Amino acid sequence: MKISAAALLGILIFCAACPAQVTAVKAGRLIDPDAGAVLTGQVILIRANKIEAVGAGLAIPPGATIIDLSKMTVLPGLIDCHTHLADGAHGEGDPISQLKKTASRVVLESVPNARVTLEAGFTTVRDVGVYRALNDIALRDAINRGDIIGPRMFVAGAYITITGGAGAMTGYAQDIQLPWDFHYGEANSPWEARQKVRLLAHDGADHIKVLSSGAVLTHGSNPKSQEFTLEELQAIVDEASHFGLRVAAHAHSPDGIKNAIRAGVASVEHATLIDDEGLALAKQHGTYLDMDIYDEECIQEDGKKGKMPLDFLEHDRELGQIQRDNFRKAVRAGLKMSFGTDEAVCPYGENAKQFAMMVQYGMTPMQAIQSATSAAADLLGRSSQVGSIKSGKFADMIAVSGDPLSEISVLEHIRFVMKDGKVYKQPD
Repeated sequence: MKISAAALLGILIFCAACPAQVTAVKAGRLIDPDAGAVLTGQVILIRANKIEAVGAGLAIPPGATIIDLSKMTVLPGLIDCHTHLADGAHGEGDPISQLKKTASRVVLESVPNARVTLEAGFTTVRDVGVYRALNDIALRDAINRGDIIGPRMFVAGAYITITGGAGAMTGYAQDIQLPWDFHYGEANSPWEARQKVRLLAHDGADHIKVLSSGAVLTHGSNPKSQEFTLEELQAIVDEASHFGLRVAAHAHSPDGIKNAIRAGVASVEHATLIDDEGLALAKQHGTYLDMDIYDEECIQEDGKKGKMPLDFLEHDRELGQIQRDNFRKAVRAGLKMSFGTDEAVCPYGENAKQFAMMVQYGMTPMQAIQSATSAAADLLGRSSQVGSIKSGKFADMIAVSGDPLSEISVLEHIRFVMKDGKVYKQPD
């Protein structure tokens, strides 16, 4: 039977007006990080990729797809605010290994990183820099197009760093000329720094990452040093604000931390050697601390296996415990704190192992969960989209057997993952 063009157009118009398929999730226990509460017997209605309604005893529309998680604990999709998904394969230790690969090979090696991170329950990540500029933008866009599987990524595009500074490609012979993508973000004055922000905004960055102290995992660096002046950091934050971009500042040293806070950054990454004045400044300015207190274990383990350069191990000496003690101080001071693991230092997909350490060093299980949900969404400026299971937000959720408020380590064993209304992992 032939269908006329007019009839076919009518069918297409009718189908376009058809309501999207509804999914109903039955949640035995539902953690609401916004309220710091646990709800029972909830039904979550999802239409397309958004949450339509949440409540007890909601009527399930006829024909809806039903996902029964009534014997499980359901949480919002987790958010890691400090990842490096686009730096290629894990476990190579020395960043100089990047010089042995093409940029395209590094991106292709990163594809599994994205998938295992999502399957570990992290439906959103804030990726905070790559050695080869714009690789993270390519990975983000491939995920958004549906070419590959991974979390929702918000990316930095490149590091903004001083010549030879933290995050720069260092340790090679002085007469070697690096390709453009290895020194894309190099800046040495307020005006150069502004130009880099403008370039990153043009090239598609979602936020800006600046390094205001030396680093552990950079050759020739000193984590206790200050890098970038206050004036340079202020220029970066001001310029980023013109494009609606927030700034994350890597900082280990006390002065690097305090200068970043005074400049108005949204978050301080690591915050290892934060002192009492720094804690007070963070409280005053409402600055988030994003402290990766688990990855010390991975650095030391790689050192034992001979996979970590000796100068990196020297940089790291004693810093791990100091950072953990300062994490406890920050929790007691009631500072804003987000969940960030520096994923890439530890194997991809092991992000959730940090929860237990956060509880060990002072957080309640609910606070630890909030750091990776509602607080993380606030840091990203995306509270209307992610961070809790509420009407109008993206349908991002996970489920575990057991109660993470009684035993936080159950978050290391995610059994169900949904992102954007699509299921990527479900109970056996």
